[in-house]
Amino acid sequence: MDTHNHSPGHDVPLRKLAASATRHCLTGCVIGEVAGLLLGVSLGWQPLTTALVATALAFASGFALTLIPMTLKQGRSVAETFRIVWLGETISIGVMELAMNVIDYLLGGMSAKSVAEPVFWYSMAAAVVAGYLAGYPVNYLMLKHNIKGECH
Repeated sequence: MDTHNHSPGHDVPLRKLAASATRHCLTGCVIGEVAGLLLGVSLGWQPLTTALVATALAFASGFALTLIPMTLKQGRSVAETFRIVWLGETISIGVMELAMNVIDYLLGGMSAKSVAEPVFWYSMAAAVVAGYLAGYPVNYLMLKHNIKGECH
């Protein structure tokens, strides 16, 4: 059966849990990705530099969106929380970032002359969709195999 015990007495379908985890992870990725792309395009960086900075910022914001609420909610230290979530978050963010950066590069968003160019925003929108589509099956499988915990 496609269920996973989300809280005492409540079985949540695994597909819904995976969708929630993917949306949560994607939110963190998008915050960092947009910040990195805005910097890279505005400052005229090469696409590789832009992608590396965007990815680093996506990891930072993605982990922050997991660590801060989980630490506050569960009363654990940041280090302890990090040890619990690092593998699942790293895989999820990594897959999403790979998909997002490839799509953004291929569609020309990273090479835009300005963030005012429509191609920058069209590419970003397509990259967000690609990130979700790439991340959902990965999150589903990680939750199914208890690689990624329910931390959201």
